[in-house]
Amino acid sequence: MRTMLEISRVLAAIAQAGRAFTKDPFNREHFRRIAEIADELLRDPVRAPDFEWPREPGYPTPKVDVRAAVFRDERVLLVQEASTPRWTLPGGYADIGLSPAQNAEKECREESGYDVRARIVTSVVDRHQAGFPAHAFAFYKITMLCDLVGGEARTSIESSEWGTSANWNSGTIAPTGGTYDATLYVNNKTS
Repeated sequence: MRTMLEISRVLAAIAQAGRAFTKDPFNREHFRRIAEIADELLRDPVRAPDFEWPREPGYPTPKVDVRAAVFRDERVLLVQEASTPRWTLPGGYADIGLSPAQNAEKECREESGYDVRARIVTSVVDRHQAGFPAHAFAFYKITMLCDLVGGEARTSIESSEWGTSANWNSGTIAPTGGTYDATLYVNNKTS
């Protein structure tokens, strides 16, 4: 059974597509009302009394998140997000004007200090269908297998710590704060 968030997200997408393509003024009004209903479904008197989905032009599409999978021996590079205690592959929302490979390289450098060269897409995952926690927006996660080419470990405004499933440099157990199953993002390590 769908959650209220899922129902609201689908209704908002139908309304956006309808408003983008309909020529009929009566249908345009119906799609406007569907958008209002999608908003109403997620309004909460305490947490979000004025909630509205963004009114974007054109056909609704998922956002894109790009991750860098960087291996050293059998260890995968991870960063701890500054905003949560979660460990993840370096990455984030794709910037307009950069390819997925360029985004993965940029995010890895910004979040870990390491310079990498993206080689190949290892997976494209629908975030919701892969079982990630609920999020307002639909988006795809693209993982790029990357080669380490330089740099030094450091944190950033987006990452509070870096490490691996077994610490990158010393082979010790991962830093405290969480564990990470790289297979969620990386189907196979290739050479």
